[in-house]
Amino acid sequence: MIANQFQQKIENGGRMDRVGDIALFLRVLDSGSISAAARSLDLSPAVASQRLKRLERDFGVRLLHRTTRRLHATPEGAVLAAQGRALVEDLESLASGLRQSGAAVAGTLRVTLSASFGRQYVSPLLPRFLARHPRLRLSVHLSDQVVDLVSEGFDLAIRIGALEDSRLVARRIAANRRVLCAAPAYLARRGRPRTPQALGEHECLLLFGSGGRQDSWRFGTPEGGETVVRVQGRFESNFGELLRDAAVAGEGIAVHSLWHVADDLRAGRLEVVLPDYPIAATAISAVMPQRRLVPPRVRAFVDFLSAEFGEHPPWERGLDGALAGVREVPR
Repeated sequence: MIANQFQQKIENGGRMDRVGDIALFLRVLDSGSISAAARSLDLSPAVASQRLKRLERDFGVRLLHRTTRRLHATPEGAVLAAQGRALVEDLESLASGLRQSGAAVAGTLRVTLSASFGRQYVSPLLPRFLARHPRLRLSVHLSDQVVDLVSEGFDLAIRIGALEDSRLVARRIAANRRVLCAAPAYLARRGRPRTPQALGEHECLLLFGSGGRQDSWRFGTPEGGETVVRVQGRFESNFGELLRDAAVAGEGIAVHSLWHVADDLRAGRLEVVLPDYPIAATAISAVMPQRRLVPPRVRAFVDFLSAEFGEHPPWERGLDGALAGVREVPR
């Protein structure tokens, strides 16, 4: 709503310095004080305060409230921060593009990644990406928690699986094939299930997160249909690495993304279970806040990862033997 008001005011002859006022407001939130924001923009605190009051008067809402130590956004200020940051960045990106006319990617790229995937497959690529763009600064946040890109100020995230936030746009950079797997020692001890329903007699290793325990496993059938089974087990975790370690140790059967267990499958530490009942693939996606202009630094990174992973990502190479008999789920 505030973004629409801003756009309408500009179209109706509003001052173009309002963009600068919004940029000042964002700097106040980032620094926590008007004086610090003013210093960073080479303004006096008095001038900065007047500009913030002008911005509040123009929008007809209060944007900031003060606590004992810091300034914080009001609910209306939080909306302006979320939507206004994209507006300011779009203008800065446009100006930078016009000035540089395709020159080297520059600025700070803030990206958040799945801890395991980021460490295993993205981290080895980063030196080459930085060497390609010497004017770029990279800030990488590794976490398996889904962070709010807008409020946390990230340029993009690399996420695995279903995407739900309608404020974001996504670009698929690789397929995320998944398999049911277990250690040879576990299968020798407990037997190999022949149907998904037989998993009820087995120890299943369960992942849980903010949405609860993932104990309903969905499979394709040899006839082309679908079946869902409820599973249980004595071990669960919110961290996929622990479930992988438990599977390798022979503690049970787990669902894993292929990238996560590719090395274990190649080495024979894990084997695919129920190859005739495949688990549908999801996607590995670059996810960005909605904006009219994608900053060159973001576009460069997404293009780079898409080229590196593509339709035949590196973790799938050399797995023909380990995946023998695994059917693909029609997309």
